[in-house]
Formats: sequence, structure tokens, C-alpha cells
Amino acid sequence: MVDERDAAIRDNDNSAAPASRSPRTHLQILYQDDALIAVNKPAGLAVHRSKMVGNADEFLIDLLREQVGGTVNLAHRLDRATSGVLLIARSAEVAAALGEQFMGRDVHKQYLAVVRGWPEPAEGVIDYPLPGSRDNGPRRDARTRYRSLASIEVPIELGRYPQQRYALVLAEPETGRFRQIRKHLAHLHHPVIGDCQHGRSDHNRLYKQYFSCHRMLLHAWRLHFAHPVSGAPISIEASLDATYSALLERFKWVLPG
Repeated sequence: MVDERDAAIRDNDNSAAPASRSPRTHLQILYQDDALIAVNKPAGLAVHRSKMVGNADEFLIDLLREQVGGTVNLAHRLDRATSGVLLIARSAEVAAALGEQFMGRDVHKQYLAVVRGWPEPAEGVIDYPLPGSRDNGPRRDARTRYRSLASIEVPIELGRYPQQRYALVLAEPETGRFRQIRKHLAHLHHPVIGDCQHGRSDHNRLYKQYFSCHRMLLHAWRLHFAHPVSGAPISIEASLDATYSALLERFKWVLPG
């Protein structure tokens, strides 16, 4: 059980992004060979330049190029607020080969998310069409498998409820639509904590105030795919950052093996 603090929740703080980091972030490399690199992307670090991240002062693709040298090509993307496994190709050919695996749904992706409420049923498939890009255009098929791994009820009053319920969810997207996991969990009325676009601002503020959590709690945990050159099966796991790890320890949540 989590002890409640006396401090009030600050209503004027509506940002769930981490505080600005010092320039030249050093990236944790999870896997590296002549064909590809896997890094553990920090939450809040933009992957590349775009109109959506106009206020960013550094970008993962530039940092990695400086860190390892040579050619680096994105094989896929993660939202700026999401942390975890990101694959980088060392050539355009490898990037294309990995892209085919993602498009062909041959890459098995596992994400960890802390959500508001307790999903019922505790395990299932979210089959809800989403726009293929951003929030515009025709809706396309989108499927996400989910499973509740742990849950907790904390004695913190919010609104008309004296206690708040949260769950740790394993999400496995079968398709790759824009912000798919975030939108799908919000569609179930169990939004990701820290999600400013699709979540609940009151619960986001609660996590900042009581748990010193200033990030979105969505993490690309594991990635399983075939090596684009050798065809050998590859499994990569990205560890949680200090904020996410401290929260799991406080809630006494244990990740599956």
C-alpha cells in the first residue's frame, strides 16, 4: 500500500514530459553489429526532426551518429514520450529489410504501460480501427493484445473517489498505427499515465505530485525479430529508467521473466 502525502496536487501543471536534459545525451546501446544497432531510447528524447517536435534541442538519430559514426537509418519510430527498444539500420538496404518485417507484422513487440483503473477483462484484444497516420485520413485495421500484469489501489483522494486504482499492462500491438497503444488503451477507458494527448490530466498530475513521475509510463520493453542479414532470431530487452523502476518497486510490482 502507498502512503498518502499531505501536499495538494498542483492543478496548473499539465505537462508529463521530463525536464529538459543537458545537451549530448549518451545513448545506451543494447545490441550492435555491422548491420544494425538497438538502443534504449530515453523518454522525452525526440527520434528525429519533425514539425511535432519543434521545441526539441537534440535528436536520437543525430546523437547516435555522433556516438558510433558511419551511416544510421531509422528502421521504425517511437513517440517522443515513449522509452525503450529502437532499431537503427547501418545501411538503407538493412533499413528496407527491417521495414518489410514491420510491415509484414513479423516483428513481435511488447510494451509495458501503467494505466488508470483495472482493465476488465484482465486479458483481451482491442480491435478498433485507427487512422493510418496522425489523426487524419481513413481508418485502418488496428489490433492490440493486452494483459494485466499487476494492480494496486492507492489511498489518495481524487474527485469523488477516496482511492485510486492503477494497473501494469503488457501491450502487444499487432499493427503499427500512429500512437496505437495509447489510443487503444484510452478507448478502453484505461489511458496510459502521463499521456497528455489521450490520458487524464488529473491522474497525470497525481503521479507528478505523489510519485515524482514526470514522464509517460509507456515503455517498449521487448522486441523479437529475424536478423535482416543472417535470418537468425533476435530478442532485445530494454531496461526501465530510474523513474519507472522506482514506481514498480514502490508498488511492489514484479515483471514477468
